[in-house]
Amino acid sequence: MALHFRRVDTELEIWIASSDDYSFVISNESRSGPGLHGEPGFVASYRPDFLNMPAAHVSGSPFSSFAEAERACNAFLGRLIIKG
Repeated sequence: MALHFRRVDTELEIWIASSDDYSFVISNESRSGPGLHGEPGFVASYRPDFLNMPAAHVSGSPFSSFAEAERACNAFLGRLIIKG
């Protein structure tokens, strides 16, 4: 099942997607300026919906492009489903 991200905040550049059991977020971060501050790039994170725990970064974050972050989230979801 491929994740379908939708933009939820234009000013902060945040996109979300959900599978049956996991939620994913991609945010575009920079060291300064408007938006979220952090390591520059597209940061991808996930959390299981069935556990009350904080989100964890998808391996490889931050990514240089949104498309790269999206591909990483989909690949990571595939590994989560197989392990689950």
